[in-house]
Amino acid sequence: MSAARDARRDPPWVRRTAHVLRPDPDRVLARLFLPGQEMATSGRSRSEEVLARVLALDDVEVDRALRALTAAHGLRHHDLAATWDAHFALVRHRLPGAGDVPAHRRRLAGAYFTQEYALEAVALFNPSMVPHPDQTGLPDGTTRFVMTVRATGEGHLSSLGLRTGTVDAAGAVAVDPAPQHARPPVAVAVRYRRTAFEHLLADVDVDQEEARFVLDSLGAAFDRADLDRALGALREQRLTRGSAARTVEQFELVARRCYGVVFPAASHVNERVLMPQTPAESHGVEDVRMVRFQHPDGATTYLGTYTAFDGRDIAVQLLRTRDFVHFSGEPLSGPGAGNKGLALFPRQVAGRYVALSRADRESNAVTTSDDLLRWADPVVVQHPEHPWELVQLGNCGSPVETERGWLVLTHGVGPMRTYGIGALLLDLDDPTRVVGRLAGPLLTAHGAERTGYVPNVVYSCGAMRHGRTLVLPYGSSDSVTRIALVDLDALLEEMRPTT
Repeated sequence: MSAARDARRDPPWVRRTAHVLRPDPDRVLARLFLPGQEMATSGRSRSEEVLARVLALDDVEVDRALRALTAAHGLRHHDLAATWDAHFALVRHRLPGAGDVPAHRRRLAGAYFTQEYALEAVALFNPSMVPHPDQTGLPDGTTRFVMTVRATGEGHLSSLGLRTGTVDAAGAVAVDPAPQHARPPVAVAVRYRRTAFEHLLADVDVDQEEARFVLDSLGAAFDRADLDRALGALREQRLTRGSAARTVEQFELVARRCYGVVFPAASHVNERVLMPQTPAESHGVEDVRMVRFQHPDGATTYLGTYTAFDGRDIAVQLLRTRDFVHFSGEPLSGPGAGNKGLALFPRQVAGRYVALSRADRESNAVTTSDDLLRWADPVVVQHPEHPWELVQLGNCGSPVETERGWLVLTHGVGPMRTYGIGALLLDLDDPTRVVGRLAGPLLTAHGAERTGYVPNVVYSCGAMRHGRTLVLPYGSSDSVTRIALVDLDALLEEMRPTT
C-alpha cells in the first residue's frame, strides 16, 4: 500500500510531513581504543607492546603513515591530530624511561590508540523538540527549534544527538542539514548537590549514622575536594566505624553519577553529541525527554530526563542546560523515578515540581518533587483500557500547556507489540485529575514506517507547541525520525470528557 493511501487512516487533523531523518554511518567520533588485556605470555600490556612496535618504525615510515592516515580520516573529524596527541598522553605511562618522544612519532602512536565510532550506524530515533534558546533574526510567526535524537551505533550504544530547524507561520518545517563533524564535549569540574546524596543514600543499605557524619560536614553545594575531605575524615575513624569502607563506596557511586561537560563555544548545535559520561550509563543515554522549563521567577532552563543503562540495570538521570553548550547530569531517586519514562511538566504546579511517571511499568501516573531530584509516590491517572494499549501505557514526553488543560501525548502497546500515540488531558491546577481522553490513537505506524529495527513502532519523547499547531517528531520502528503536524484545536475537540 502506498504511503499516501496509508496516510488516509490518520485523523484529518494530523498531517505527516515528508521529513525523514535517517542514521548517517559517516558521522563518526574518534574514540580511545585499547588493544586488550594483559598478555598471558609475557605479563606485559598489549598497549606497551604496540607502543614499542610503533616507536621502532623509522622516520620515513612514520611520516608516510601519518600522511596516509590524515588523507583517509582527517576530513571526517574537526581536529584529528589533537585527538591523536591526547590519546598518546593517556598511554604514555606505558613507556617509563623512554625519554622524549618526537611529535610525529607521538602523533602516530596516538593514532594506533584511536578508533572511529559511527554514532548513528544503527538508528536515529525517539526525538523530543523544544524552542531554541536563540530566536533572533526570524520572520514573524517562525520558531527555531532544537530537537534531541537518540543516536545508536555499534553494540547498541546510544548517545544524545541534536538537530535544529524552523517552523514558519504557515506550519512548514525546515530541518537544518546535519554537519559533517561530530563534536564531543570536554568534562569540567562538578558541583555536587548534597540533597542528591541524601536522597540516594537513604534508599540503600548503608550505615545512616556514618552517612550523616559525612553529609553534616558538607554544604548545600560542594566540589570534589570538599567530598574528599569529608570522606577522609570518615576513613580516619574506620577502626571505630565498622562499615566506613562501604559508606565511602556508596558516596562514590553517587558521585560517579554526577557530571559536567562543555562543548566548544564555536561548535554548531548540530555537531554536538553527548556520549555516555558515567559508569551508570556506560551502555547508553536513552530517550531524552527535553522540556523548556520556566521557573517561578521567570528564568528558563532546559531540563531533560533520560534512562541511563549500564548493560544490566537502568537508572533515571536529570540533564540541565541553559544554552546547549554547558550540560550537567545528576541522579534522580524516589518511587516516582523508579522506572523509565519520567517526563517533567514545563513549570511548577501549586508550588511543586510535577512529572509524568510510569513507575509500575504499565500505567500513566503523576508524581511530584520539592527539589527536582527525589520524586514522591506516583498517583495513577490512566490504566490500559482500549485494545490498542492493553499491554502497557506510557508518555510521549512532557505535557503541553493549553487553555483546556495539560495535553499529554501517550503511547500504548497492543497486539503484535504494535505502538500507537494517543492523548490525555489533565486539569491545569490538579494534574492528577483527568478531564479528557482521546478514544483512539492519533498516530500509528503505516507503510514504510512499519519496517525497521523494531517493527510497528511509533514513539516520541516530546512535541512542541507552535501557535495552534503541535509539531510532533517521532521515531518509526526504532530506526528513523519523522515529523507530523497536529491541529491543536481539532485535537482538543476530539478529547472526550471523563466523569
